[in-house]
Amino acid sequence: MSSEELLCVDYEVFGRVQGVFFRKHTQSEGKRLGLVGWVQNTDAGTVRGQLQGPASKLQQMQQWLQTTGSPQSRIAKAEFKNERAVDKLDFKDFKVVR
Repeated sequence: MSSEELLCVDYEVFGRVQGVFFRKHTQSEGKRLGLVGWVQNTDAGTVRGQLQGPASKLQQMQQWLQTTGSPQSRIAKAEFKNERAVDKLDFKDFKVVR
């Protein structure tokens, strides 16, 4: 296991991000990068969640959330809040919360 610092960050993505498989693609990308956390739709039409994992992988995921998303999504912006170091991961997997 890498000695890289573990980080946790909350996120919210704005734009056309519901009804376009954004959560499924976010889960797949998070798992591909070895991250854990969750993703869910909000009543406001956004997608929000939390990411946890090595700092470099977290940065890659943040970039993906800002620029890529699912094929049919149109990302207006992504906000990241409460970034902090963690001693251990709070989750075992990357889940879609309904």
